[in-house]
Amino acid sequence: MNHKTIDTNQEFVRNIELFTSKWKFILICVILALVAAFLYLRYATYEYEASASIKIKDDQQDSRLQELNQLQNYGLFSDNFNNISDEVEILKSRTLIREVVDELDLNVRFFVQGRIKEREVYKDVPIVLSFFDSDSIVNRISTNFTVGVISPTKFTLNLSSENSNEEVSDSNETEHAFGDRISTDFGDFVITPNFKDDATIIGESIEVVIRTVESTVEKYQGKISIAADDGSNVIDLIVSENLRNKASMVLDKLIEKYNDAAVYDKQQIVKATSDFINNRLELVSEELEQVDFTAEKMQKSNRLTALAAQSNIYLQSEKENEMNLLQTSNQIQLVDYMKDHLSENNSNADLLPADIGISDNSIGQVTKAHNDLVLQRNRILKNSSEKNPTVVNLDNQISALKENLNQSLDNIRRTNQITLSNLNREDARIRSQIYSAPTKERQFRDIKRQQDIKESLYLYLLEKREETAISLGLSSPNARIVDAAYASVMPITPKPKFVYLAALILGLALPTVLIYLSDVMDTKVHNRDDISNLVGAPFIGDIPKSSSKKKDRLIAKVDYSSKAEAFRMIRTNLDFMLKGKTDDTAKIIFITSTMAQEGKSHTAANLATSLSYSEKKVLMVDTDIRIPKLDDYLGIENNNGFTDFISDPKLSFEDVIVSPKNNNFLDVIPSGTIPPNPAELMQSERVAFLFNKMKLKYDYIIVDTAAVGLVTDTLLICDHADMFIYVVSAEKLDKRQLHVARSMYEEKRLPNMAILLNGTRKKDGYGYGYGYGNKPGTKKKWYQFG
Repeated sequence: MNHKTIDTNQEFVRNIELFTSKWKFILICVILALVAAFLYLRYATYEYEASASIKIKDDQQDSRLQELNQLQNYGLFSDNFNNISDEVEILKSRTLIREVVDELDLNVRFFVQGRIKEREVYKDVPIVLSFFDSDSIVNRISTNFTVGVISPTKFTLNLSSENSNEEVSDSNETEHAFGDRISTDFGDFVITPNFKDDATIIGESIEVVIRTVESTVEKYQGKISIAADDGSNVIDLIVSENLRNKASMVLDKLIEKYNDAAVYDKQQIVKATSDFINNRLELVSEELEQVDFTAEKMQKSNRLTALAAQSNIYLQSEKENEMNLLQTSNQIQLVDYMKDHLSENNSNADLLPADIGISDNSIGQVTKAHNDLVLQRNRILKNSSEKNPTVVNLDNQISALKENLNQSLDNIRRTNQITLSNLNREDARIRSQIYSAPTKERQFRDIKRQQDIKESLYLYLLEKREETAISLGLSSPNARIVDAAYASVMPITPKPKFVYLAALILGLALPTVLIYLSDVMDTKVHNRDDISNLVGAPFIGDIPKSSSKKKDRLIAKVDYSSKAEAFRMIRTNLDFMLKGKTDDTAKIIFITSTMAQEGKSHTAANLATSLSYSEKKVLMVDTDIRIPKLDDYLGIENNNGFTDFISDPKLSFEDVIVSPKNNNFLDVIPSGTIPPNPAELMQSERVAFLFNKMKLKYDYIIVDTAAVGLVTDTLLICDHADMFIYVVSAEKLDKRQLHVARSMYEEKRLPNMAILLNGTRKKDGYGYGYGYGNKPGTKKKWYQFG
């Protein structure tokens, strides 16, 4: 369990070191991501959100004129139809939004071209566009064109079509003066300047984008969000635009048009009632004039000038009876007027007068229901046809209500007629009691009664006309503004904090992922851990990667470089690993590797040199007879060497040993002539003879051998070695090739085998960094790790 915990901790530390070692790359990626975010925010098109709130009014609570509430509660916005979801649909209707688009000219947009991006202007446009054609033609075109301002009086025009695949070029430009009539395929128009500052606009290009009204309406139907909470009369409106003032103006205009439509619908009801009352007044006025003329004529012919004095002969009962007669006759007359209106206005789109004075409450309810259905039908027909199932259903309901109203009026008239007959009989009985009254008096009383009836009806209609006129002027908007349209100061998109945060996360995540993937896919050997996880052989040390210059290949006697210190450390480790050797003969150390060019010769030459600097007698033998390199490292001639000594018994040791300059403790036997049969040559008895003789004369024998992963030369002479240094090249050898080293160690084919890692980076090494170089004690720079 402890071993697993240690491995986990080491793996965690390794992962941390993996990322910290790439901190410069990560920092560069973060900086680039933040710069990209800054440039994006600098030239992005911002979106601002405007919001407004309105409350749908309840007209029942309007007490300015309580007696007019009945008239004001009819129509589309009455209590029965004042459903918030319906009002939301009305606000989103194409009819209202089209009115907003038309009035604010939202289908025409102006963009001032900048050095990198274009900037839209709406309220204070630099040019004014005026078409000669009708609006219906202009509203159906879709085109772009560019206006380049040359001077306060002249400009260039570059036309292009929205659907055209041709790019706009300078060859299409034409020069005009402001105010000239310009003829195009989509109509003639005039451009007039609207500059506030000539110096800032001259030389600028203004792109004019015109789209059809229908496409613009569809665009804003999708952009405008309208919602209401359940149980609340408050509706929230939201729209987003790239200009703050434009977003606010769109919502304000939408609310204005909604209230205008509500007031118009209410006024239609009042107007229908007013027209009905005016028509009745004309008829009643004529009838009253005839009755007054008859009364006047009768008074003149019968010399009845003191009619007031004769009123004493009437009994109280006659007065009450006459009052009832007046009321009943009035009701019959109103019923007749209503039936006449029904017969004259029998269309399903016609409204009925409301509350004309018929005492039966059911008539008022039926009339109200009829008007509600008519308004609903007319509203639907604005965006539909009479074949719409909903319209057909409403027509059927309206016809049924009219039939019901006719039957109700007939019943009321018959009832009042019966009542009137009874009152007339009662009146005849009373008048018969007045036996002394002259016949002419009774006739005048009949005329007077008719006169009173007409006068009472006339006065009633005059009162209703005044009430209707007042109601027409008091029609209030349906929506009260809770919060006027307000556009946010900060844009909703793109949000700078979010963009910078996303850039920071991306700048960190992208290089982290790349580093992780690179590490996962990397199969090269980099450090000691990569080897120890696969090969159980002892680790003797690592050699840092050094300059490839020829003068820097070998370490010097006085050398503070990390490479020199690494070989000193290996020299110490060699003595520790070979302390079991008790005889006085030389310590024979073979150096091999898995494949060529892993640094065997470099390691052998520097290790031998380092041992010689400690005043030990060292012999270096190059047995890599296929690709010899020691002569090049040490700068010696390869005339006679190891192969020549083995193949020619006449040669002595002195014939093949070479001593490098300026080093009295180092002798070298170069590889010699490259033979045609290297493997057979390695099996010669003179090989054993060479090592047996030389180990008596030297303290150390360093042997550079061939790669064991490629040829068998090294295995043929491995019995002569006291120790094998197995060189593994960092950043070059594939981990999958370490199976060769593992099998050599586990099968004990290479005696006393130890691993040496060559070419490590400073951050992958074990202590050969700063402090051991040309300037001991030099501190790390702030940006350096490892």
